[in-house]
Amino acid sequence: MAELMSREGNKVEFKVTVPAAEVNRAYDQVWAGLARDVRVPGFRPGKAPRKVIEGRVGKGYVEQEVRDRLLQTHYTQAARELKLSLVDATIDPQTLQSGQSFEFMVKGETYPEVKLADWSGLQLSAAAPEITDEVLERTLSDLRERNATFESAERPIEASDQVTIEEEGEDGGSYPVYLDVAEAHVRDALLGKTKGDTVTITVPAHSHGDHEHPEHTVTVTVVDVKTKQLQELNDEFASSLNFDSLERLRTDLKAELERRAQQEGDAGRREEFITALVEGMEADIPQALLDRRRESMMEEIKDDLGRQGVKWDEYESFMQEQGKLDDFLADLGKNAETRVKRDLVLERLAEDLKVQVSDAEFNQTMNALAQANGLSAAELSKQLGPNGINSYYISLTREKGLQQAMTQLAGGQSEQASTAQANTAEDSAEPTAPESASTEATEQADITES
Repeated sequence: MAELMSREGNKVEFKVTVPAAEVNRAYDQVWAGLARDVRVPGFRPGKAPRKVIEGRVGKGYVEQEVRDRLLQTHYTQAARELKLSLVDATIDPQTLQSGQSFEFMVKGETYPEVKLADWSGLQLSAAAPEITDEVLERTLSDLRERNATFESAERPIEASDQVTIEEEGEDGGSYPVYLDVAEAHVRDALLGKTKGDTVTITVPAHSHGDHEHPEHTVTVTVVDVKTKQLQELNDEFASSLNFDSLERLRTDLKAELERRAQQEGDAGRREEFITALVEGMEADIPQALLDRRRESMMEEIKDDLGRQGVKWDEYESFMQEQGKLDDFLADLGKNAETRVKRDLVLERLAEDLKVQVSDAEFNQTMNALAQANGLSAAELSKQLGPNGINSYYISLTREKGLQQAMTQLAGGQSEQASTAQANTAEDSAEPTAPESASTEATEQADITES
């Protein structure tokens, strides 16, 4: 049971009371899990006394597990019950004891009041790229290129060759160079050379990561020259990609290209719609909300740099030396504001459409997310914590609202456009090979037409 204690502007405080019966149920679930998982010498699984198990896991462990379980469940439920969209919250749990009700206080901040412009008649112009015969042929050509073989050639190096070179020096080594995608200074230095030649390559000054590299030279020896061999575009080539025939490859490849083009069009319309909502919104956004998002994004950047072995202080000093730090911080602020505004309009949209995510829907998506990350639902819930679970629920609500709005807009199209869509759907409903086959083929080629 949730009780709203106070609400001033965006600040809220509420109390949650969990009945004793649910507290006891949580204790039983935790003890059952420990009895199953904790092995105690001299006792069969599930038969060790609770006192013995507590001695193995440590005093207070059970209470912490029960408390976490109750907070993860009832914090999100309370926010939904009170119809509060919380940006962040501080949870203050009271004493927990088996056989008694459990209370916790929550102090949080809700999203500011947002008003959306009327979007019901919005016309979206983003469309799926057209998959022409030219696009299909170019994709097939890319597939041939990516599945090319190379054979040794006793002749001077040509523009499409694969050249194996050995670099001199302690840090040198032998590696292949594909001239058709090599940088100009490498390609120009190697063209016309033959196996056994020693070549000096001048590398121009350039930046790599946070380091500036001056112009320098690299001496290499041509170890081998191989010429590219393209397969004929026939049934044998199609068979090498696990298709019955070239005609089947063309048919399935075109269907896959059209599917991806439709996804691109859908994504374009979604972005166009969200942009229109942001541009037409009315809201007084607290600076604290913008600051919090900017700080969160900064932490993400620091974590990403850390995973690459780069310390933030070093990266900050580098940007300062290059005169780029102010621009970086300004861009970070703009991006934080954009993200906050997107969140606000999607939250308001879901509220206006009275979108609800049922417990069944939420649990299904949580289970799917846990499985995708190799975790159990309980492990994922523990990792996310009460705030993380609530944020995930909010994100699902926003996505569901966005999908509902897009469906409404699509339903408002002209009869002619709807008829055209129906005809397209009928044309694309012919049986095709399993999606994995056509997807595998298209993943080998760049199918996006600019």
